[in-house]
Amino acid sequence: MRILITGGAGYIGSHTAVTLIGRGDQVTIVDNLSNSSMVAIDRIATITGVPPVFHRADVRDREAMTRIVESAAPDAVVHFAGLKAVGESVERPLRYYAHNLESTFSLLEAMQAHGVRRLVFSSSATVYGGGQEPPYAEDDGPFVSTNPYGETKVMLERILTDVAAADPRWSIALLRYFNPIGAHESGLIGEDPNGRPNNLAPYITQVAVGRLPEIIVHGGDYDTADGTGERDYIHVEDLAAGHAAAVSWVAEHQGSRSWNLGTGTPTSVIELIEAFRAASGRPIPYRIGPRRVGDLARSWADATRAERELGWRAERGIPEMAADSWRWQITNPNGFRTVEPPE
Repeated sequence: MRILITGGAGYIGSHTAVTLIGRGDQVTIVDNLSNSSMVAIDRIATITGVPPVFHRADVRDREAMTRIVESAAPDAVVHFAGLKAVGESVERPLRYYAHNLESTFSLLEAMQAHGVRRLVFSSSATVYGGGQEPPYAEDDGPFVSTNPYGETKVMLERILTDVAAADPRWSIALLRYFNPIGAHESGLIGEDPNGRPNNLAPYITQVAVGRLPEIIVHGGDYDTADGTGERDYIHVEDLAAGHAAAVSWVAEHQGSRSWNLGTGTPTSVIELIEAFRAASGRPIPYRIGPRRVGDLARSWADATRAERELGWRAERGIPEMAADSWRWQITNPNGFRTVEPPE
């Protein structure tokens, strides 16, 4: 199949590109490189032996997206592009609502103009806003997020569901994934955020490698086993495999459907830090700080629907996630800005 990936130079997008190319799909990537690097595109080619077609463009640019969809003529689109920092979304909600909705509208209009109606959408477990008890199942409403980033995902899921209901030619997969960590086993691609990391795993590895002094754990008084937040961490390679399974689903079905992508097992912040200490063999200092606005105490998946309907399940555990994350970080201590690996 011919697959267009928006945000394909990013963390999850690059790993999904590798997985799709590895199974024989032809991949075109569009990314504005605002939170990613052209080096990732080069390394996708190194890993797979097949350079993806790349367009540097903002998905909100309707003219550019119309040209790109026309030239790529994709059988399906995987849509990652968007802003994704929970804390920043609380501070700058207008930016998040405008960016994430506009980019999706632009993409949908370009797809519709060229008769492309198969879409895999990058949603999030943040659509479960605390009105439910984990493990979260796909039909567990109400879907009201605790932060503007998550609310953009809630809104877009509703919009995409309406699009598919209005026109039976559409096939749309809504993938609600939990907390991706890890990296490709080669150590060539991994999570490389610009500036200070918003996600926990790259923050931990940057402390371990010496780029940051310590971890601030956001809240130590939650109603959990050790007082720190519990999350469902999933290896990015398992997540990429889930996207590939969803691409196969939209090729064969119509309508819209949602799936959780997670392990179904909660891990606390302190437990994750200890796993990285074991993987790296280095001290990882941390201190407990105040809770962060928009965070939940506990969140993990019921992923049985994905196993039943997509034939997908997460295969890797926390030790492998930590080991692969650390391999990426120690090989690339400054991320994609590293020219040569350390001696």
